[in-house]
Amino acid sequence: MPYPAGHRVAIREKIVASARRLFNSHGFDNVSVKQIMAGAGLTHGGFYSYFKGKSDLYTEVLGCFFTDPNWKNHWRGVEVDLASTDAGSQIVRAYLSRQHFEDVENSCPMVALPTDVRRSGRAVRSAFEAVFQAMVMALERGMANKSTSRHSKAQAIAALCVGGLVVARAMSRSAAADELRSACMNVALELGSWNSARAARGGKRKSSRLQRAVAPQSVSEDRALQE
Repeated sequence: MPYPAGHRVAIREKIVASARRLFNSHGFDNVSVKQIMAGAGLTHGGFYSYFKGKSDLYTEVLGCFFTDPNWKNHWRGVEVDLASTDAGSQIVRAYLSRQHFEDVENSCPMVALPTDVRRSGRAVRSAFEAVFQAMVMALERGMANKSTSRHSKAQAIAALCVGGLVVARAMSRSAAADELRSACMNVALELGSWNSARAARGGKRKSSRLQRAVAPQSVSEDRALQE
């Protein structure tokens, strides 16, 4: 009996989702094809009808909401509308949110995988760069100031978001991690001129729910870091 329409697409998506969770949690080198397929509820033998190898799969795992319109974050209460006039500040707040910080399995792959990417081949490095540049372009489009320096500022903001979360996750104290996330968020919003009164008026209605959801919690509300 032939498989229903869309079967291969659905299976491929399961494999990518399983790989993203495992790579984010354990790194590229520490995860086998057998583990990836088991995580997707599939047998090992079917892998190579979808991907040439683990590195081929890796380039797809590096996709994020900046490049894949079907990619959905699992960060509770966090939404980003890239078509919004307030998209820049939404990206910053979502990326440095507590929800993203704690949800290791469903992280944007740029946070969990940079050291693995550095050791990988050209195709993987190019995929990583494409995701980062897509993030830069999204941030740049969200800037009200159309100066010639906005591309450089967008690059710096993207690096603050990705690097800030990497360092925050490496810290042993939750309070220190929260302080760093907050500092990176404030500087990034300032660089993008999203802390100005004009930005606040323009994005108030669209981002108020998001800001409440992702604002760093007080030290008294800290929870233990999730490994």
